Amino acid sequence: MRRVGRALLAGDAPDVAPLLLNKLLVHGPCIGRIIEVEAYRQDDPASHSYRGVTPRTAVMFGPPGHLYVYFTYGMHWCANVVTGTSGEGAAVLLRALEPVEGIDIMLERRNGRAGVADGPAKLCQAMAIGPEHNGVDLCRPGSVGLFDDGTSPPGTPRVGPRIGISKAVDVPWRWRVAPV
Repeated sequence: MRRVGRALLAGDAPDVAPLLLNKLLVHGPCIGRIIEVEAYRQDDPASHSYRGVTPRTAVMFGPPGHLYVYFTYGMHWCANVVTGTSGEGAAVLLRALEPVEGIDIMLERRNGRAGVADGPAKLCQAMAIGPEHNGVDLCRPGSVGLFDDGTSPPGTPRVGPRIGISKAVDVPWRWRVAPV
């Protein structure tokens, strides 16, 4: 298993997003395989970066490979992988993981509920990702990282519109690993 290089993440968010499928998100003893993602970029009215740099979105405009963590609905944290180049304002939302290691820990964090990491907020809760991880560099050594274990992204992932947004709802920038 090796860390994902910054070069993979330096492309346009809609190009990078499907490449993140089957990569591994690691935080301490917990490992999850990324099985669903959504792309967002600055020219997209559904993106947090659409109105430019703010204290909340500054990480999105930084170099690729950093984690952009934000609070939503007054109760949930969500995590994105910053893509593109510095100044662009682009990221890929991590929508769902399949637990690989540390499943008992993830279940405990989710109070034993089913669907351990099958939504962006559940994913952050299961992986214990919160505001202290905003800006973390996933490509450098640290407790949170993005890894490749040699499992390729699916050749033909499921593609569809993004969910939980009110603008640009028809844009097909959501990719998922098809169930086995």
